[in-house]
Amino acid sequence: QVQLVESGGGLVQAGDSLRLSCAASERTFSNYAMGWFRQAPGKEREFVAAISWSGGSTYYADSVKGRTTISRNNTKNTVYLQMNSLKPEDTAVYYCAVHRASGSYRLAALYDYWGQGTQVTVSS
Repeated sequence: QVQLVESGGGLVQAGDSLRLSCAASERTFSNYAMGWFRQAPGKEREFVAAISWSGGSTYYADSVKGRTTISRNNTKNTVYLQMNSLKPEDTAVYYCAVHRASGSYRLAALYDYWGQGTQVTVSS
């Protein structure tokens, strides 16, 4: 079973940047696409970004496109989420997950092995 540990969250001001990391426990990590989701209080978990197993393809939610970059380093079993120009509406717990099923990268139901999440709070 793959274990995922997110880090890099924190309290920042609007306009700042953060780089989130997600470290996987197994080398098989490199066989799968990975995704980032977020969940704000009282809201459903929503897709943020995804990256193919090779890193050759990336996908973004419209709400973060142009401000966010997802990347991965398969030799380090780690996926990253670089977020720039942060807005108060980006405040949420951010989760990474492994996409093992076929189908859309935007559906949380097609992911398993979720991390515990890292809190991102953006003050105005």
